Amino acid sequence: MKKDKQFHHGDLKPALLKAARELLDEEGEIGVGVRAVARKVGVSHAAPVNHFKDRRALLTALTAELIDDVRVDIDKRLADVSKDPVARIEAIANAFIDYGALHPSRYSLLWRYDVVDHESEMMRSRSDLIYDLICDEIDTLTSGRKVDRDTIAIGLWSMVHGYIDLKIVGMFEGRTDSVTGEDRPKALIKMFRTVLDNYGL
Repeated sequence: MKKDKQFHHGDLKPALLKAARELLDEEGEIGVGVRAVARKVGVSHAAPVNHFKDRRALLTALTAELIDDVRVDIDKRLADVSKDPVARIEAIANAFIDYGALHPSRYSLLWRYDVVDHESEMMRSRSDLIYDLICDEIDTLTSGRKVDRDTIAIGLWSMVHGYIDLKIVGMFEGRTDSVTGEDRPKALIKMFRTVLDNYGL
């Protein structure tokens, strides 16, 4: 009988999360489970219990890692753009668009309330950080706003997420805007900027 791999204290949890990420990329969310992850790591199915009591806990921890990945990318992009608040908001939106294009299964998991505990402190703190970041950039817009910052943030997010989600499920093809010649998502972001300008933001 094959023996479990031996892990030093504290090494098993990151190994399980790494395996979960790999399974997510290979098979989608449906392929990620406690037993599948344990099997991939080479430990017994009971070994993960001290770290993840069930599949939901595993997927929640994995999703928290994925949000951290997006946040790191956002921080890097913001470090490279001007102080123009609209340009910075565009950078945040583009970070999500690029993440969805590169990692569709990871992106889809970010918003799965049925399998991820978004009410946990682990998730709420991370989600709030990104939302607050967007709202802080909106607050730096100097002109008087005709709508509040949450309406702007939700409008931007609805457009970005709607596009990415429909692209992932195959509703949209990867085409360019016939007028500007730009990739569709970039044209959408510029269109949103025009809306902001027209609102006197």
